[in-house]
Amino acid sequence: MIMSQDIDQFLSTSKHYMDDAIEHLSKELIKIRTGKASTSMLGGIMVDYYGNATPLNQVANVSTADARTLSIQPWEKKMLPVIERSIFEANLGMTPQNDGEFIRINIPALTEERRKELVKQAKGLAEEAKISLRNARHKMMDFIKNEVKNGYPEDLGKRKEAHVDKIVHEYSEHVDRIIEAKEKDIMTV
Repeated sequence: MIMSQDIDQFLSTSKHYMDDAIEHLSKELIKIRTGKASTSMLGGIMVDYYGNATPLNQVANVSTADARTLSIQPWEKKMLPVIERSIFEANLGMTPQNDGEFIRINIPALTEERRKELVKQAKGLAEEAKISLRNARHKMMDFIKNEVKNGYPEDLGKRKEAHVDKIVHEYSEHVDRIIEAKEKDIMTV
């Protein structure tokens, strides 16, 4: 006899995958710059620190000097050219300026065309998140149908399927709200 607990446990596990999709979307959207300086813009940069790839924030103090300027002060002066090269290699579209003590990065104002490109990029990330949600839904539905074949009551299976649809719809709406807020942020001059 199939237990409802098995299905509920599988649904709980699948919800974790959907939570991960939302979390991944949020992390990727942080990387899309909105014309304002943010230390998270440099979050993915790795620096060669004595032969090891090390996150930038572990070899330097990264801060925002003002709304359009990032300031990077390495803990060791000899890391200045290494950090500068890593920023160039990251191809972020920003030019670091090394003054011998600090590295400063001026964030240029975004053009209307560039803002539209960034919105398009954000919507592409949202679509990837929704694909992950649909994949999780597909797996949950297959699991429920398989359990019904193996003896789980059909009417309870239909209720579980309706519950899955409701959950996926809520997650999808959450993705839409996240993207709507990011689009507003990007398009605000």
